[in-house]
Amino acid sequence: MKKQPTYLFCKYFSLVLVFVFIWGRSSGQLDKKDRRLVEDSRDAIADFIHTDALMKNLFSGAYGYVVFPSVGKGAVGVGGASGGGTVFEKDSVVGKAQMTQVTIGFQFGGQAYREVVFFQDKKTLDRFKQNKVEFSAQVSAVAAKAGASGNAKYTGGILIFTQQKGGLMYEASVGGQKFKYTPFNK
Repeated sequence: MKKQPTYLFCKYFSLVLVFVFIWGRSSGQLDKKDRRLVEDSRDAIADFIHTDALMKNLFSGAYGYVVFPSVGKGAVGVGGASGGGTVFEKDSVVGKAQMTQVTIGFQFGGQAYREVVFFQDKKTLDRFKQNKVEFSAQVSAVAAKAGASGNAKYTGGILIFTQQKGGLMYEASVGGQKFKYTPFNK
C-alpha cells in the first residue's frame, strides 16, 4: 500500500522540529569556559561587596557593568595587561568582554587584580557594546576598600573600581585599556 504524501510530510516535519528544538536549546547555553567566567565574575562581585558593603548599591543601581575577575599585568618599562570579563545589563548576563592594556613609562613588576566598570545608563553601556569605550591616561580607578564607594562619582557615565589580588607592582592604572564585547547567544 502506498503511503500518503501528508503522512510523509508530517513525519519529516516532526523530525525537523525536534532537531531545531534540540539545536536551539544547546546553542542558547553557555559553554564550560563561559560558565566558569560568569561564576568567577559573580564571586568577584561578592568579594567587592564583602570589601565595601556600600558597593551593593552600585551593583543594584547601575544600568549595567562589566566584571573582570582576574586581570594579569606585568611590566619592565613597557607593560601589558589582559583579562576576560562578564557583561551584565540590569543584573542579567548579556555577554563577555576582553580587556587589553599597553603602558609605557616607569613601571616594574607584576600583579593580578579584579576590575569592575559600572555604566550609569543605557547609552553608555551601548557604547561599550559597540566597542567604542577605551580609557585614556586621564581615567582613574577607585581602589576597592571599606567605604571607598561612598564618595565615588561617575565620569562620562563610567565608574571604575579595582581590587588587587596578588603580586607587587610599582604602578597601577587603567589608562590605555581597550575592550572587545561579544554577546552571549540567547
